Amino acid sequence: MILHEILQHNDCFVKNEEYVPYEATKIPKKRMVVVSCMDARLVELLPKALNLHNGDAKIIKNAGGIISHPFGSIMRSIVTAVYELSAEEVYIIGHHGCGMSQSNPKGTLQKAIDRGVVTPEALQTLEYTGVDLEKWLFGFSNVVDSIKANIDLVRNHPLMPKDVPVHGLVIAPDTGKLDLIVDGYKEIPVGMKN
Repeated sequence: MILHEILQHNDCFVKNEEYVPYEATKIPKKRMVVVSCMDARLVELLPKALNLHNGDAKIIKNAGGIISHPFGSIMRSIVTAVYELSAEEVYIIGHHGCGMSQSNPKGTLQKAIDRGVVTPEALQTLEYTGVDLEKWLFGFSNVVDSIKANIDLVRNHPLMPKDVPVHGLVIAPDTGKLDLIVDGYKEIPVGMKN
């Protein structure tokens, strides 16, 4: 059982003070916040590819690295990182071969039905009340378009300072190669650049 393995490892980790090399403050040393995907291939690869070490950046991950709502938890985390945790730049980083670009909302909902979590009637009731589960479960068709949409949402958010650069990149999940999509420095209005 994974939980018990984790707790056993953690007990040794703490007793042997293996946490010491990872000690950091809550303020990111590199003054940046990263929004990316939760893909397991990126857990160690993404920070290494960006030359990030513990304490260097705030990293926010979810399925597809999608900012789905301007007043949702991802955007709240970005705003908090900027105002309360001294982040000065935002990086939106998607990746090639993302599962959210191949999402199958109907298939996901069918799996929920098959597991007995929800009935077809309950799904119809949700649709009747205006909840579009297929739209909610859908990721994106094109990673570059998704990154650009996320950048626009962050850059144009009413609580985001206009002098905070919002960069867009795509990472290859096999090699860590980064492709620049949007250089946020070039998008800062004239007169606001440092």
